[in-house]
Amino acid sequence: MARPLLSIVFAVTLALALGSFNPASAAIIPPLKQPKWAELTPQQREVLAPLSAEWDKLESYRRKKWLGIAQRYPTLSAEEQKRVQRRMKDWANLSPEERKRAREQFKTLQKAPPEQRQTVKERWQEYQSLPDAERQRLQQDAKQKSQPKSGAGKTAKTVPPGAPLPTTSPMTQPAVPVVVPNSAPPSAPPAANNAPQQ
Repeated sequence: MARPLLSIVFAVTLALALGSFNPASAAIIPPLKQPKWAELTPQQREVLAPLSAEWDKLESYRRKKWLGIAQRYPTLSAEEQKRVQRRMKDWANLSPEERKRAREQFKTLQKAPPEQRQTVKERWQEYQSLPDAERQRLQQDAKQKSQPKSGAGKTAKTVPPGAPLPTTSPMTQPAVPVVVPNSAPPSAPPAANNAPQQ
């Protein structure tokens, strides 16, 4: 007896709820706008100063994140405040491509096994404990390694048509670039590369 009554009450309640719901009357909540730089409090501007030049260009959700950091800032120790300021300055100096890469690396690290994350954390802490001069030297070394090497001082060798192309492996690269002149008529299919497939 109680079960059929409960079913009827549920059905009536559901019908009333669905019948009275009007999607047009539902409140549409616009995305929260975060304040522009001029609208920040003096304390927020002081904390977020490294981001001042680009603040108004940031997406709302990024501004919200930074405002959260600014809100917690007074509760941090002096050492933590210095660290936050240093990281904020470093972030502000990154190009958009570098920021994108940093975000992607962060996402990748979040998916990594705990042991790997711990290793990365320990190495990062070692890096952070280095003197500024040593960190700058390491950054310069990394930039030099990531820049493509120019072919200065090298001249290209021309390989006659029909001659085999020099082969390379990932471990050995040709000392000079190789140029193959286009001797085939435009209607001929391109010649197969003699380099080994990997």
